[in-house]
Amino acid sequence: MASSNLVTFIFIVIIIYFTLPHSTRSLSCSSRPLIFNFGDSNSDTGGLVGGLGYTIDPPYGRTFFRKSSGRLSDGRLIIDFLCQSMKTRFLTPYMESLGSTFSNGANFAVVGSSTLPKYLPFALNVQVQQFLHFKSRSYELLSAGSQKMISDNGFQHALYIIDIGQNDLADAFAKKYSYAQVIKRIPLVLAEIKNAIKTIHDNGGRNFWVHNTGPLGCLPQKLWLVQPSASELDPHGCISTYNSAANFFNEGLRQLCTQLRSELKDSTVIYVDIYSIKYDLIANASKYGFSSPLTACCGFGGPPYNYNINITCSHDGAQACNQGSQFVSWDGIHYTEAANSIVATKILSQQFSTPRVPFDFFCH
Repeated sequence: MASSNLVTFIFIVIIIYFTLPHSTRSLSCSSRPLIFNFGDSNSDTGGLVGGLGYTIDPPYGRTFFRKSSGRLSDGRLIIDFLCQSMKTRFLTPYMESLGSTFSNGANFAVVGSSTLPKYLPFALNVQVQQFLHFKSRSYELLSAGSQKMISDNGFQHALYIIDIGQNDLADAFAKKYSYAQVIKRIPLVLAEIKNAIKTIHDNGGRNFWVHNTGPLGCLPQKLWLVQPSASELDPHGCISTYNSAANFFNEGLRQLCTQLRSELKDSTVIYVDIYSIKYDLIANASKYGFSSPLTACCGFGGPPYNYNINITCSHDGAQACNQGSQFVSWDGIHYTEAANSIVATKILSQQFSTPRVPFDFFCH
């Protein structure tokens, strides 16, 4: 990055930091924060590696971890920044068998996960079943005298994050479904999310943090696969129908969260508008120090998208850019640490949450 661009980027980060509410910058809990996350590759901190033994090679992980960490990014994910804001450790994948007591919760998210079809690894309902097993085993070990397991009170006061739905839309488009067919499928996806939240509630959960899905039509992978004509693009170069479907899903999810607040009166259900945050990074990329919002940092083929499904990041022939902080997209599908950091900061600002509450509301 040129020195002038670096200064601009640092200045932007400082401005964002000091213009947000104090609670955004220094969250603290009166009790130990417990977080359980359910989702896909946007929040998978190593579930694919732990569960299937799949290898994610460098340059994944190069920015923060300095090695592959099981995450599909050059560094930290949004969930990592949210955990850091609570001064708690990164969430351990549920399927990582060694190295954790899961004292701050567990991450059930796995790369490629969707809500449908059910019962296939690792659909949302499977992740919830895994959570129920985790909870049951915790009680068994507590009864046997273990002092390290999560108690009933802990599960009740934990935060349950739901961050899924992108793959349901992406898979439908990949199968060449028409726009109308994709839209028709969305209520089934929403029903699975509702079932997941109600199942967790029936088993003691009371605090839910629900992320909507991002602008699917702005991912370099989708743009390369579709090769859309100019008439199919919005003013910022994204596929209009893909983003329209994402917005339709998001409106349904918003209404679902409103409905759940009415039905689950003893619970808190927060809806977070991830779409608006991420689309702003695309539409106003230069404001955040990004030069190529629709180009992957790590990939093959060069501009405009630097993506080729046959030569993806970390495979022979692919190359990574020198400065990931100039890019929104890391590998054509997933975001760079720089972009994830900004998204997390905006989440913590409360400006994109309904209702507006601090992220640490659940542990006071």
